[in-house]
Amino acid sequence: QPLAKRCRLQPRDAARLPESAWKLLFYLGCWSYCAYLLLGTRYPFFHDPPSVFYDWRSGMAVPWDIAAAYLLQGSFYCHSIYATVYMDTWRKDSVVMLVHHVVTLVLIASSYAFRYHNVGLLVFFLHDVSDVQLEFTKLNIYFKARGGTYHRLHGLVANLGCLSFCFCWFWFRLYWFPLKVLYATCHSSLRSVPDIPYYFFFNTLLLILTVMNIYWFLYIVAFAAKVLTGQMRELEDLREYDTLEAQTTKPCKAE
Repeated sequence: QPLAKRCRLQPRDAARLPESAWKLLFYLGCWSYCAYLLLGTRYPFFHDPPSVFYDWRSGMAVPWDIAAAYLLQGSFYCHSIYATVYMDTWRKDSVVMLVHHVVTLVLIASSYAFRYHNVGLLVFFLHDVSDVQLEFTKLNIYFKARGGTYHRLHGLVANLGCLSFCFCWFWFRLYWFPLKVLYATCHSSLRSVPDIPYYFFFNTLLLILTVMNIYWFLYIVAFAAKVLTGQMRELEDLREYDTLEAQTTKPCKAE
């Protein structure tokens, strides 16, 4: 961890840095690619969600650009299942995170196999943006106290990033996801393809994903309540609940 050593990060933050940096690069790249497909090309799925089922047929060809997004996401979640168990810092919600990865991987594989790839592209876009915000905010949290000095700029960016993350989570996952994805899969799909196969299977998995999004949003609400009531003086990652005890840190002077 040369960067962590050069920046003199606290040991606990240095251990978390590679995980967050890798996830930030992945989510930023994947979300940017999905945003380009949905907002900059011929695919109208974001502005017209029912169109994900227009001209649907079993065994239809998957466009290469959507297949590329599926390959990236599927590979990542295959690795994430292993990483959550053996590599990443264990946290309070790691069991739920593991269930999330399994459900997501099943959705990715089955939606590709049964040609619901248009829905999958929309799901990727609506979920990855909040992960970009989360990992960017966590990196600034790690860098705000280093070398015995408190860096106000990183603290300010972390605070702004937290607000942006909370807003994006609610707007993309709890508002747009039901409005665009669940409405299309639960209602519009039956109008376009009355006997659409695996209707209950896919919608059950998507509803499980929604429940987990609500579960994590409760953490966000609890976090905001602690900040507003003064129970939390410094911005920290609410998910950081490690099995290893944190080492005692020296007081930091402000920079």
